[in-house]
Amino acid sequence: MQADYVIVGAGSAGCVLANRLTEDPATRVILIEAGGRDWHPLIHVPAGYMKLLQHPTLTWGFTADKEAGLNGREIPYPRGRVLGGSSSINGMIYIRSQPEDYDHWSQLGNRGWSSEDVMPLFRKSERWEGPADAVHSQDGPLHTSRTRDQPELCQAAIRAGTELGWEHRDDLNDLPHGLGEHIGWVQQTRGGRRRASAARSYLRPALRRPNLQVVTHALVRRIILDGTRAVGVEFSRGGAIAQAMAGAEVILSAGAIGSPHILQLSGIGEPLHLGRIGVPVRHALPGVGRNFQDHFLVRVQAEVRDIATLNERSRGLRFASEVLKYVAAGRGMLTYAASLVAASMKVLPESATPDVQALFASASYAPGVSRQLDSKPGMTSGLWQMRPESRGQVLARTADPHDQPSINPNYLAEDRDRRTIIAGMRRVRDWFNAPALRRYLVAETLPGPELRSDDELLAYARQTGTTVFHAACSCRMGPDAMAVVDDQLRVHGLQGLRVIDASVMPAVTSTNTNAPTIMIAEKGAMLVRAAACHRQAAAA
Repeated sequence: MQADYVIVGAGSAGCVLANRLTEDPATRVILIEAGGRDWHPLIHVPAGYMKLLQHPTLTWGFTADKEAGLNGREIPYPRGRVLGGSSSINGMIYIRSQPEDYDHWSQLGNRGWSSEDVMPLFRKSERWEGPADAVHSQDGPLHTSRTRDQPELCQAAIRAGTELGWEHRDDLNDLPHGLGEHIGWVQQTRGGRRRASAARSYLRPALRRPNLQVVTHALVRRIILDGTRAVGVEFSRGGAIAQAMAGAEVILSAGAIGSPHILQLSGIGEPLHLGRIGVPVRHALPGVGRNFQDHFLVRVQAEVRDIATLNERSRGLRFASEVLKYVAAGRGMLTYAASLVAASMKVLPESATPDVQALFASASYAPGVSRQLDSKPGMTSGLWQMRPESRGQVLARTADPHDQPSINPNYLAEDRDRRTIIAGMRRVRDWFNAPALRRYLVAETLPGPELRSDDELLAYARQTGTTVFHAACSCRMGPDAMAVVDDQLRVHGLQGLRVIDASVMPAVTSTNTNAPTIMIAEKGAMLVRAAACHRQAAAA
């Protein structure tokens, strides 16, 4: 099969690219996805994500390495394997992050990636349920929504934050430079009662176009190179090996795990590593799979009284009532994102801006790994360090594309990261004990009031902490020798090959990564189309 562009991966970025590139009816695109169609009903019910994070066919079933810094635990590392990718299984939180994050990208030598440059792209992507203004747009494909239901305990959490001096922000996506600690209601990638995945928002409208071909259940084995030019990809499907050839460019959008893995299987990477796994070197590029970053989540949890929580509403007749509310009116707990409230805190004195993100939920989890809500009323804050200094890696273990690569986020390797997590847990304890929440507080259940010292809290974090699903930075953008792509997202030293997904972030954004990934793809589509116009002009 042949097209102008072959896109690998139909996740958040790939769906955006498939839509934007096929807006030109003369441009032919092949989109290749390892998973299948987004048929599963729980994909489209917002709260259904809790049942999907370890789904046997809708995810890759990855685990992080024993050496990831978590006392030898091999934690689940969910990544979507379905149309929409991780946007089909995530918690739907839509936060663009602090403007300083993008200014930092620009300061690292990436022209065109400052906050001033990228904010219009967020607006371009968005179909906001409210009125259009300088921050939000109603013209884009991606449905975004306010938190409709505002449970009483979440309202109390916001009041408690303001009692600690945090600014209440009406819009967490309207953040000025230099903003201090703040709190507010999260926004969601939701349109009406249904999840607004990238597949629903971007890909579905494009499927009607004859110039787009989507190939599902296809595992990409390698990029086909003709000298230093990428000319296609080889993939397996239904037991057969096939090729998709690209007349213009091959675009990797397989995510922070998949994109470096495919590059390495293609002989693009660090020569010593490629030699160890038996892959001939086609192009030496030592940064492939390095600089890997992720947010590390730790929970503080407490039992509450005299107020309703989701724990009681998730069982029996009350849950049946929630189902009816969802079916009849598209409201209630089944429309909730992973959290309804987010706070940005500054816990280290040397930090210039907030350094910890803390989500709040009027719910708590029972012991174990099943993500079942507790039987007693409870509240939880999941917190992470916004800008971790620890760097990990994603490296192919073998030359077989079926084998999971080594995934090592290297959590808490740096002293600053450890200090931030410890201080963050202490600050959440202060939050729970502010007057507006203390009136409902029975007792802290996690980490537990008996854990007081830094060593005890760090041990708790290593034993119970996990990923926030914000994998990024493994094909870093930059001008230096360890960067993988330039600021046009072109792979250094090769022609006809770009990486466009969360892996190109030079540093992980402070907050949730789905909105920034969609922004990256919007900008990437503009760069690809601009290059096509330049080629056409040069040929004229």
